[in-house]
Amino acid sequence: GYDWGGRAACIVAALWPERVKGLVSCNGYNIQNIATSTRPAAPEMEYKFWYQYYFHSERGRAGLAANRHPYCKLLWRLWSPNWDFDNATYDRTAKSFENPDFVNVVIHSYRHRYALAPGDPAVANIEARLATRILISVPTVAMDGGGDGVVDENGCMGHERFFTGPYRRQMIPNVGHNLPQEAPAEFSEAILSLVEPTSR
Repeated sequence: GYDWGGRAACIVAALWPERVKGLVSCNGYNIQNIATSTRPAAPEMEYKFWYQYYFHSERGRAGLAANRHPYCKLLWRLWSPNWDFDNATYDRTAKSFENPDFVNVVIHSYRHRYALAPGDPAVANIEARLATRILISVPTVAMDGGGDGVVDENGCMGHERFFTGPYRRQMIPNVGHNLPQEAPAEFSEAILSLVEPTSR
């Protein structure tokens, strides 16, 4: 899993391990810790989250609604500064930004993770379980990009404490935040190492 998909993958692996053969997670243990979201990070990390803080405001909502493509392309460049993606690559993903729910989903997500917006009461019991920092027992490959413009240089170092099953960390030099697209061979190999471990 990668980014928001990585959160979903970690959550399923943590709560329903019987459904998961293995986990490949970019940036390691990727389950939000809303209870600690107001603790400040180092200034070098805080500035990387400028867009999240921007989206906390109504100006940010209006900015994303009016300029979704320029903002998203800028974020891609900031998050993966070594990735020279072309317009066709960007455009394949950018179609999804036209979804009528896109702005509301993005804004709510960045507000919810900082306890600035309520969660869905229908999944409150799941949120409560996740808040305990539930451990992940399935075999895991945690991947970091050495050129990630969002995560600090340590990436998921130290995340092994959240995993009780086989765990391996893999750093891919010069790769940014969008690891699956920037390093598809390495990402695929990590998946295959969990799906077909005896044949590798």
